[in-house]
Amino acid sequence: MEIACINPAQDPIWQQLVSQQASTVFHSPAWMRVLQETYQFDIGAHVLLDEAGNPRAGIPFCTIDDMMDPRMACLPFSDFCDPLVASLDEWRCLADRLLQNGQRISLRCLHNQVPLEDKRFMLAGRAKWHCVDLQRDEEDIWQGLHGSARRAIKKAQRSGVTVRTSRQKEDLRAFFELHLSVRKYKYKLLAQPYRFFENIWQQFIAPGKGALVLAVHEDTVIGGVLFLEWQNGLYYKFNASNPDHIALRPNDLVVWEGIRFGQSQGLHFLDFGLSDWDQEGLLQYKRKFATDEKTISMLRYTPDGSPSAKEKQLRQLLPQLTDLFVDESVPDGVTEKAGDVLYQFFT
Repeated sequence: MEIACINPAQDPIWQQLVSQQASTVFHSPAWMRVLQETYQFDIGAHVLLDEAGNPRAGIPFCTIDDMMDPRMACLPFSDFCDPLVASLDEWRCLADRLLQNGQRISLRCLHNQVPLEDKRFMLAGRAKWHCVDLQRDEEDIWQGLHGSARRAIKKAQRSGVTVRTSRQKEDLRAFFELHLSVRKYKYKLLAQPYRFFENIWQQFIAPGKGALVLAVHEDTVIGGVLFLEWQNGLYYKFNASNPDHIALRPNDLVVWEGIRFGQSQGLHFLDFGLSDWDQEGLLQYKRKFATDEKTISMLRYTPDGSPSAKEKQLRQLLPQLTDLFVDESVPDGVTEKAGDVLYQFFT
């Protein structure tokens, strides 16, 4: 077969491939446009074409050439992005083409285990993934929730917490500020740039391919989730809440309303996304709702001699800079600008 290198954010060949295979939101052209427009990443895809020119298999990749060593990611800032291959032969054809550049390659696999058979790629880490089956009636889903989740939802409702689905851009800013606060004060991490969320809004929310679901108490936004839609799935991509109102349990209510929203759209599942292996609190939270749990395998191809000494120095410097900018004495506006400048290097 022929291997074509295309721009998957624009080329109809990629749209044809992801439409006929079990792809995810991270394979979608819209998601790739978010990454391109936010970070000016160079995103491509290798696609296997049959004799008639139809796509049979493919893998997207991002070539990153900055102050660190040149490297490739499939894809950056994505929970996972499995190669769309049905056999080891298809995978080897595409992987061989990727390896021709002689650069380090990172890949996250969830639904496709074929790359794990390739000994050139080492297991560099693991994460957890959870999913909620939406192909049940609402009462069955409600009864399937952990008892603590049902109690939390009822408590939020009794406390006067309401939920609304927003189509107003100003609500995105309110959500982002909650997200920034959680990242800074709870996790001691920088947030992605606000323009990243603006691009998500433009590519998903504005066209009706997702929803910003907000929890409100006494006219104040106290929590929310940014959901994305792709094919028959709803994706829980970002969550944020106000710690001063956490006792009202807005997060549980927002997830429940997200489940109901997904059902109303005729979607088949709610993808809860990636959770770090050691985030026990987050894992327990998602397990209250989830019907399925799997492992995300983080694979890496590392040529001899990489990373360089220069990159190792920079990798050591990034967490030190992060610690400086998330210190509580630093104004939130400065922390936001630091994320705007530095976040693209966390790949």
